[in-house]
Amino acid sequence: MHTILITGGAGFVGSNLAILLKEKYPSYSILCMDNLKRRGSELNLIRLRGHGITFIHGDIRQKNDFDQIITPVSCVIDAAAEPSVLAGLDGNTDYLIETNLNGTVHALNLALKHKANFIFLSTSRVYPIKTIEEIITTENDTRFDIAASQQIKGVSAAGISEDFPLRGSRSLYGATKLASELMVEEYHEMFGLNTVINRCGVITGPHQMGKIDQGVVVLWMARHFWKNKLSYVGYGGTGKQLRDMIHIKDLFSLIDLQIHQEKKFAGHTFNIGGTNKVSASLQELTTLCHQITGNKILIDAIPETRKADIRLYISDCHKIQTLSQWEPMISVEEILQDIFLWIKDNEKQLKPILN
Repeated sequence: MHTILITGGAGFVGSNLAILLKEKYPSYSILCMDNLKRRGSELNLIRLRGHGITFIHGDIRQKNDFDQIITPVSCVIDAAAEPSVLAGLDGNTDYLIETNLNGTVHALNLALKHKANFIFLSTSRVYPIKTIEEIITTENDTRFDIAASQQIKGVSAAGISEDFPLRGSRSLYGATKLASELMVEEYHEMFGLNTVINRCGVITGPHQMGKIDQGVVVLWMARHFWKNKLSYVGYGGTGKQLRDMIHIKDLFSLIDLQIHQEKKFAGHTFNIGGTNKVSASLQELTTLCHQITGNKILIDAIPETRKADIRLYISDCHKIQTLSQWEPMISVEEILQDIFLWIKDNEKQLKPILN
């Protein structure tokens, strides 16, 4: 029988992966470890309990908290993180580094102790900001796009691939995740641990407690739902910044493969996202949210670009698609409709958090 430990297990990604795994594999034992720091994560405890998933109140920064796990573990999914790209910019870096780097090392040591497979959820923000900003782009009425002709390795009209240069600054958040990637690679090579690294773009869907610096798709829908204002910040205040996005269920379909075909994926790093197929600018998100909610809201234009912002990011998923035939299936419209129905059905619970 599989026993799977998910760190950050009461967060958006962790809790959804846990529930989807339990629904598909009822005989599996799923352990979710979380410190419940993020507001709204406590709501997921009810969902986890309802699916017969074991919750462990622990902090990955504290290696002794892993001593609570005495059942043999077959796979560790490291989904715990301080996820804000703005984290640490105020000079307080301790929580960021202790969570995103030291926490991953503690999780790796647990995997090593149990001889478990290890799946690391990293981020597209490991790629340097200045180099991303040097990508040649085109501009149309609603979005920026990547131009067909490029001079930088690892970028094309299909997006940014794993060959994109890593030299340069990427935000403190991105730096901690890249440092963790290096440790994951070392544990794979030095100890023979089966590891895989997924550099995820924008992951979204129901049960995400969206904020302006993380979970922007849910935030956009929530602001429309409750008729609150938003802002287009940076790049002239036009809202043409572009991202691809991936529904949590599409991410689960990949994690499911990686859990059960560990040898096939071991030692690899993949860019994971919605590709051009599932992408939208802020301006396009506004139009879709207006159509779904029926609410038109005030959006301010703030021309100045903030530190750590980027004009666009699209995941080139050619590597993972070649190896596994996996691809994102849920469209932007379906993602937003899913989020809308979740907010509508849970309005009373969510309003104090998302509003």
